[in-house]
Amino acid sequence: MLAEIITIGDEILIGQIIDSNSAWIAQQLNNIGVRVKQITSASDDRQHILDSLNSAANRADIIIITGGLGPTKDDITKKTLAEYFNVGFKRDEASLKVIEEIFRRGNRPMLEINNKQADVPENCTVLLNKSGTAPGMWFEHEGKVFVSMPGVPFEMMYLLEEEVLPRIKQHFKLEAIVHHNILTAGIGESFLAEAIATVEDSLPSYIKLAYLPKLGQVKLRLSAYGEDEVALRQEVLKYADAITAVIDEYVVCSEDKALEVVIMEFMRAKKLTLAVAESCTGGYLSQQFTQHAGSSDVFLGGAVTYSNALKQSILGVSVATLDQFGAVSEETVREMAEGALNNFMPDYSIAISGIAGPGGGTAEKPVGTVWVSVAGGNKTIAKKFQFGNRRQQNIERAAVNAQIMLFKLLREEHA
Repeated sequence: MLAEIITIGDEILIGQIIDSNSAWIAQQLNNIGVRVKQITSASDDRQHILDSLNSAANRADIIIITGGLGPTKDDITKKTLAEYFNVGFKRDEASLKVIEEIFRRGNRPMLEINNKQADVPENCTVLLNKSGTAPGMWFEHEGKVFVSMPGVPFEMMYLLEEEVLPRIKQHFKLEAIVHHNILTAGIGESFLAEAIATVEDSLPSYIKLAYLPKLGQVKLRLSAYGEDEVALRQEVLKYADAITAVIDEYVVCSEDKALEVVIMEFMRAKKLTLAVAESCTGGYLSQQFTQHAGSSDVFLGGAVTYSNALKQSILGVSVATLDQFGAVSEETVREMAEGALNNFMPDYSIAISGIAGPGGGTAEKPVGTVWVSVAGGNKTIAKKFQFGNRRQQNIERAAVNAQIMLFKLLREEHA
């Protein structure tokens, strides 16, 4: 069963807002066995919307539309849908009561344009929106299902979960979709593909392998499609085990989780703590951990020691080390990591010092030179990286590689 998602609104196409709706909708559809064929963004233009609807109907069985249902003149989705289906409008009294109650609770007067939000195309089944003033609409046309929902995320989410997904499951006979993820780190996509080529070549036609690379990591996703979910899951796990056996040293986890989450779960289970000493990453590494709820169980904190003076006063890096080797050096970053270990009292520490760019490089230490050190109770390790000349990428690469180094050391010492 194939679906297409159409988001409507100039604000998406000019980059004023990020289309987070489509990603969430796609996840929910996939969970019930509906594959998304395409995601389309259409402008607030009648002909563009009509063309998008025609194209989607040729590709998909279910067309999910969000946006353009507000009360103002630029919200033309409802009018365009009526034109597409060649129908007039009807006033939905249940929706009107919801709208009146919302305005009553807010002690606001209703205008005629607010009343008109209860007007819907004659051929639709109304999906009552208890979270807002724009009702959702369900259409069945020439063997296809069209669903129109508001673009406001919490309203859309309510309608999809409470109204749309149950109707789709009732309306269609859906196949099972099974996914299994393997997160790898420290191996490039090409090397990974070569290593598991034999397993990949043995996959049956109904099981697909996708490579999802990001900085320093590659996520492998096995996806299987069929009728028997239990049998599919068992078969996918068989191939996942075969892949893992080949690349075990690079496997971080067999779940759809971020690297820093895996690290914190590992450390939490072992009752281990972490602190950091950052220079060129400027707090980015800390943010990667603290963005997740419960990070305080593991992450104690740290210091952003951009200047040499702070490296000395907070971390205890010696003046002699800085004078002889410089801030971006193995000697300095090792002392930073050990200083964080001694002064902040965690079980493990990470230190990063480098030249993020675009300026500040030299012939001996060009832009993109980064040293990372990880220290624990038993050893301190350090590694030099040579990234490119893009500042933000250098910062992100440094943080990811620092996490990879920590994870490997944790696995070595606490396997």
